[in-house]
Amino acid sequence: MNNLLTAARARLPRPGKAAAENAGSDNAGSDKAGADNADAKKSATATAPPRTRFGVWLGRPMTSFHLIIAVASILVTLGLIMVLSASGVYSYDSGGSPWTVFLKQVVWTLVGLVAFYVALRMPIRIMRKLAFPAFALTLVLLVLVLVPGIGKVANGSRGWFVFGGFSMQPSELAKMAFAIWGAHLLAARRMEQATLRQMLVPLLPAAALALTLIFMQPDLGQSVSLSIILLGLLWYAGLPLKLFVSTVSGAVVAAGILAVSAGYRSARVQSWLNPMADAQGSGYQARQARYALANGGLFGDGLGQGTAKYNYLPNAHNDFIFAIIGEELGYIGAAGVLCLFGLFAYTGMRIARRSADPFLRLLTATVTLWVIGQAFINVGYVVGLLPVTGLQLPLISAGGTSTATTMLILGVITNAARHEPEAVAALRAGRDDRVNRLLRLPPPVPYVPSRLEVARDRLRTKEGKPPGKAVKKAPPKSPVKAGQKARAKQPRKVPAADARRSAQPGERTARRAGHHGEGRNGRQGRGQQGRARSLEGQRYG
Repeated sequence: MNNLLTAARARLPRPGKAAAENAGSDNAGSDKAGADNADAKKSATATAPPRTRFGVWLGRPMTSFHLIIAVASILVTLGLIMVLSASGVYSYDSGGSPWTVFLKQVVWTLVGLVAFYVALRMPIRIMRKLAFPAFALTLVLLVLVLVPGIGKVANGSRGWFVFGGFSMQPSELAKMAFAIWGAHLLAARRMEQATLRQMLVPLLPAAALALTLIFMQPDLGQSVSLSIILLGLLWYAGLPLKLFVSTVSGAVVAAGILAVSAGYRSARVQSWLNPMADAQGSGYQARQARYALANGGLFGDGLGQGTAKYNYLPNAHNDFIFAIIGEELGYIGAAGVLCLFGLFAYTGMRIARRSADPFLRLLTATVTLWVIGQAFINVGYVVGLLPVTGLQLPLISAGGTSTATTMLILGVITNAARHEPEAVAALRAGRDDRVNRLLRLPPPVPYVPSRLEVARDRLRTKEGKPPGKAVKKAPPKSPVKAGQKARAKQPRKVPAADARRSAQPGERTARRAGHHGEGRNGRQGRGQQGRARSLEGQRYG
């Protein structure tokens, strides 16, 4: 009995030894798992660099859509607040009510919101189809506004239609329609591989006609704004640099000649070059604007507490509203407005860069340049860097037609943001977006390249391959020494008996067929492999 117990005890494993073995195995497994995790982390770090939360948010599909809506909302709201603050005295002196100009601005903002929503929902193909009829209609309006009795004169320019106390400026509509039609024309001609003359001949004569009609009003500010749109279309369409530089040089020379051709324009240039030469005449407005900016200081006098609007600064609610912003909100407020326009520029160019449709890419970039250029000119002549041209600060200055048309073109940009490839994929996959659900927007239609564009891409792919007849080659082998290659080419001598014993009948048939041109099966196998490779090149090339 004792012998049996002793034998059973000997067979049982010792606890210390078993624990040590288990611990050793666990340590080995943990070391291996740790090494695997380290390798995985190292490879992940090498392939995908760490990103911040802000970078992750910028990479989301609907970021551009949300950004453009947020920036537009802030600018429109700030514009209404500043128009109310800057126009109270002028409205009271004109009609006895401090709300007149502000209420008109609210009405035009509501019109702009409707236009924004219509442009946001409009399909791209319908927008391109209506581009030329809309531009032709604006040309007719530019002709009608020059007729005495139809067009009204204001500030020395016959450029307004007046209906029931509300004025409408057709040159603003002409700029927007020209931008859409020009982008449609250049995008279509580029798809057709048109020559430089075919791209410029329809565009430049139309632009020259519109500029002539606007200049006959006369309105130098709108002429400059339309010129910015034309130059933006030519630049983003990929015109040769020499032609673009010559066009810009010609435009600058023409603007200089026009600036000194008339008495009031020459006086503006003279007051810009020497503000104190006529401080109470042509240089009075620019001088008062700088005084208002200086009174604001760093933090400003407070919203509604400025004094320049008490008839010290003419057109305080319109062309020179940036001076009121600097006086009441200070340097901080003025810098904040400039940052908002900078964010708008970034968002517009981001949408243009991420768009797959050439029409939307060209239109978005051009319109962004137009808005930012107009804001730069307005701020430039308020602070004294540029001569006074009469261009308004977009979405902030009091101006009904300007506000409505700018909001309409912002709707087009927002529509382009929804048509980014990633946004289209996310929305059509059923991703929930609160803004889209709130606005009841339909899912965007993905961009489908035309047959001509697909054929051109295939031609480019073929041109990228080496010329000549394609030869099916075996996959490249690793390089070896010349002597090893020579020895490898020599057939190895194998005894006939061993060869007959080792080789199976199927292997002997395949070897015999390979020796005499690989046989029918071998040729078919290689042919199928070559066709598979060519199809793979077409699919991913």
